[in-house]
Amino acid sequence: MFETVVVGADGSPTAGEAFRYAMDLVKMSGGTLHIVLAYRRAATSTEGLPDEFIDGIDSASRAATILDDLASRAKAFGIKAVTHSHKEEPEAAILEVAQQEQADLIVVGNKGMKGVRRVLGSVPNAVAHRAPCSVLIVQTT
Repeated sequence: MFETVVVGADGSPTAGEAFRYAMDLVKMSGGTLHIVLAYRRAATSTEGLPDEFIDGIDSASRAATILDDLASRAKAFGIKAVTHSHKEEPEAAILEVAQQEQADLIVVGNKGMKGVRRVLGSVPNAVAHRAPCSVLIVQTT
């Protein structure tokens, strides 16, 4: 089973679905869930923009709020969760935590796996190609 699971989070519905899958897997194994959220300060305001136009989280405070919520949900589900907040690109943060924690599995949603982003690159695509362990790309769209 998967004892150490890393899941990418960003507050989106896609990441939320990946988080639910990861929680179910960790609950079965009795392992640890590592929740990773990457952020970067946006040069311009993203307020009012739909989620599909926002590429990641733009502030440390918003990242902390999302991570606290997810950790609380995991704890209520009876899961040991560790949060990781990184100021870098999402795929780099996920891969770094997976390497550091010697993860058995990385779970990400499939957002960005279709259309132009698939050609230009996406978080799930980058993670799948460079992961140090198995990767589950959850069908969410």
